[in-house]
Amino acid sequence: LLVESGGGSVQPGGSLRLSCLASGGTFSGYHVAWFRQPPGKDREFVGAIEWEGGDTRVEASLRGRCTVSRDKIIGTVSLQMNILRPEDTAVYYCAVSSADMFITATQFYDYWGQGTQVTVSS
Repeated sequence: LLVESGGGSVQPGGSLRLSCLASGGTFSGYHVAWFRQPPGKDREFVGAIEWEGGDTRVEASLRGRCTVSRDKIIGTVSLQMNILRPEDTAVYYCAVSSADMFITATQFYDYWGQGTQVTVSS
């Protein structure tokens, strides 16, 4: 069970840090990704991290504002988002893939969290 936390409402220019926990399990051997689904749009890739080695990928349009990291001690994956914009408003999901490469397509992810709402508005 993947559990996201850290969502909320923030003004444009603000920051949020989302966290994902594998409750009752572990991220070992997985790529852990963040996706988001804006209102009325398809789910889209935000970024991901390879749990063992820590290698990361971030969607090109979000580089410089978004960072994916992991804490192997407490077993969480985080998404740090800075300089937030209204168009970042979405439900953000954590997902895991057992593939041995970074994948941005949703159909290759095995488990999903319930999502956490991020709203950017003045």
